[in-house]
This record gives sequence, structure tokens and C-alpha cells, in this order.
Amino acid sequence: MSHTADFLGDVNRSFMKAARLTNHPKGLLEQIRMCNSVYAMEFPLVRDDGSIHVVQAFRAEHSHHKQPAKGGIRYAPTVSRDEVVALASLMSYKCAVVDVPFSGAKGGVKIDRKQFSPSELERITRRYTFELVRKNFMGPGVDVPAPDYGTGAQEMAWIFDTYNQLSDNPLDAAACVTGKPVGHGGVHGRREATGRGVFFGIREACSDKKAMKALGLEAGLEGKRVVVQGLGNVGFHAAYYLQGAGALIVGIAEMNGALVKEDGLNVREVGAWRQEHGAIEGFPEGRMTQPSEKALELDCDILLPAALEGQISGENAGRIKARIIAEAANGPTTSEADEILRKRNVLLLPDLYLNAGGVTVSYFEWLRNLSHVRFGRMSKRFESNTQQKMLSAIETATGKALSPEVLTTIGKGADEIDIVNSGLEETMVFAYNEIYDISKRLKTDLRTAAFVSAINKIAVLYNQMGIFP
Repeated sequence: MSHTADFLGDVNRSFMKAARLTNHPKGLLEQIRMCNSVYAMEFPLVRDDGSIHVVQAFRAEHSHHKQPAKGGIRYAPTVSRDEVVALASLMSYKCAVVDVPFSGAKGGVKIDRKQFSPSELERITRRYTFELVRKNFMGPGVDVPAPDYGTGAQEMAWIFDTYNQLSDNPLDAAACVTGKPVGHGGVHGRREATGRGVFFGIREACSDKKAMKALGLEAGLEGKRVVVQGLGNVGFHAAYYLQGAGALIVGIAEMNGALVKEDGLNVREVGAWRQEHGAIEGFPEGRMTQPSEKALELDCDILLPAALEGQISGENAGRIKARIIAEAANGPTTSEADEILRKRNVLLLPDLYLNAGGVTVSYFEWLRNLSHVRFGRMSKRFESNTQQKMLSAIETATGKALSPEVLTTIGKGADEIDIVNSGLEETMVFAYNEIYDISKRLKTDLRTAAFVSAINKIAVLYNQMGIFP
């Protein structure tokens, strides 16, 4: 799966296209666009066999219009300075689009994690954390990392533990990183948050009868044929929720090939096979195709790239058959491909909106860590008692007993995951309608509308600071 050679350039081209639709001074636009800080580092790793490996790593803070900065850490052999700057930039705009009060950051460690043992990965993670803390690139009110490609809850737990040992503010130390295991201060629903947010965004777009009719599709998700590229955390959960809403997952692509089944694959079963065998190859249903890149060109209604950047380029955009492209990954479509797809009337749901579910729920986790109160603890029993009284009143007024299922379902107070999922759904629905309205008013595409929304919100903050009166 190839990378675009100019990911940062693509981000900046999208920014400038949107900037031309605003009335902000050139200097202010340049301030918003530029990356404020990049920390590039190299440190030695003593490997398990006693040899020394020098690790390259980065942390970029794109903006400081709000604090803390927020962004994931990826472990990949392709990590570069420009990549983390591009991803940090997208994070600033993404947070603005969904009204999460963070600025954008991103980190990267240039390794292939498959080539390192668990103990070596722990040492790399802890040393990287130490370097960030030493240079004031981490802290609950400074810069808050999260998982990204190649990292997960385990790495976030190591980061928290290392930061906690170095911090002089242990009370709020848990808020130094999000995506932690629940037992270490994580929040229920964070792991599936990005994929669930992708689902909410696609569902909202597909509910628009007029927009679907223009694509030659019926409104709703029922029967929509979906191809997913990448069955990692985001791709799996997005596909799982789409399938639960009635969509057919007709193709799943991974590095070793693509699994295709016209009447739909069972996402949970494919995911379990992948976890057990390390690949989707050999799954007893469907057929495998090679190379996996060709899965992007399969006949489907919705194409969901959930891997890395630059997957849809000028070279293959003309062969894409999907009517909707839902960018679950960051930067999967190059600017050249974007132009081709728009001319072909393909609806593109942009990354800086669609995959914002992760940072949204990270925000909830950060709030939970700072408040030291589990969501629902203060209100769950009160809500449950109130609902039970209401149901009892209904039974008295109607003279009919409600079923145990109704009493249990309606009379239950909200758990933490209910509150988190409700907040995520509200965020994704509101943001979609906001950028949709901008796109109609300015007669432009959703990506440009999302950038316009972000630029305007960030510009307001700079103006309030009195920097650009």
C-alpha cells in the first residue's frame, strides 16, 4: 500500500483552497497554516541481544491557539518529519471542526514494531516519553498524546506510568495521555470511538434523500455495499457498526490481499480469524484477490479507506467505482485524486471530519481524568429512579402492566459508555450538518467546507487574542 510523496502538500493545498473562500488577512491565514514546533530526536535502544539500535522519533505541535495540543503517536517505518507535521495540521483542523478545545499535535517513532520484542517496545516507549517530558512536549495542559497507527492502550499505559514518575503533579498525571486501559484511567468506549464516529458520519450522510438520489442511491444504510481497506481498530469497528445497520461488507483489504464476498462477509468472524491467524488470508468464506490495492476498485456503494495516507491517487481515482468514499484514515486521498473524484460526482466524506470520533472521546477521557469522576456516577441512580417512577405512573394511568423488557430498558440510568456514545453521536451529527450547510452556502465540496469551518473557528480565537485585529 503506497504512500503519497506529498502528504503535507496535499493538506496545505486543501487549506489554501478553503482559505480563498474566507475573508481573513493573509498573515492570519499563514499563521493558522504553519506548524509552530517540531521536535526531532534520536536515542539509543539496547536490544535484547545487547546490540545498539538508534531510534528516530518526532513530535509536532502544529498550533497553540488552544491548549493542550492533542494528537496520536504512530509507530511505523515510514514515519518522517513532514508526515507528523501534516498529521498535526489535520488534528488542529479536525478539533476545530468538531468543537473539541484542543490544538493539533502528532508524534511518530520510525520503527517496524514487528521487528521488536515487547520489552524492546516498552523501552522505546518509555524513552520517547522521557524525551518529550524533558523538552516540555507533554503534560495534561501542554500536549496530550493518544494511540495511532501501530500503537494502542498498552503503549499509552507505559506513557502514563513514565510521565507519572517524572511529574510533580501526580493528581492530574492521568490526563497526560488518552486511550489508556480503563483500569489506568481510560474511558469506556475509547477503543471503538473512531470507528463508531465513522459510522455515525456515514449514517448521517446516507440519511439525506436528496444527496443519495443525486448519486443514484436510496437513502439509508440498508443494503449498501461496502468495501473496507484496513481491518485495524478503526476499520473493524466502522465495518461492524455499518453491518449492524444493514450494510453489506462485500470486501475487506489488508496488506496480504483482499477478501471478497458479494453477499457480505461477517465482520466479527473475519476479525476473530485475523486476530488468531495474523491475517485474513485463509478465511473459509469468500475469495482472496491479489494485489490488495485492487480492492479499492471493486464495485461498491461505499469505499472505506481505513489504512494509511495516499491510497487513492491520480493513478487509480478514475477506476474507483464507489459512489461514496468515507475517509476513515488520515489523508487516504491525494489532492489530485480529489479533483478527479469530484468531477465524477463521487461524494467524499473528509478525514478531518469523519475520523474525529477518536479525538472527541479522547476529550471525554481527558475531562474524566481531570475531574476524577466516572461519567454517570453522580446521576445514574437518580435517572433510574426518575424513570421508574414515570413508568409506574404510566402503568397506573393505563391500567396495563409494562413488560419486564420495557421496564429494564427504559428504567435504566445511563452508564459511562452510554454517556460517551451519546456525546460522540451528538458531536458527529452536529458537525456534519454544520459543514454540509457551509458546502451548500459556498457551493463547494465537503472537504473544503470542513476546512472553511476550521479556519473560521481558529481565526476567531486569534482575533480575540488581539494578535490580528
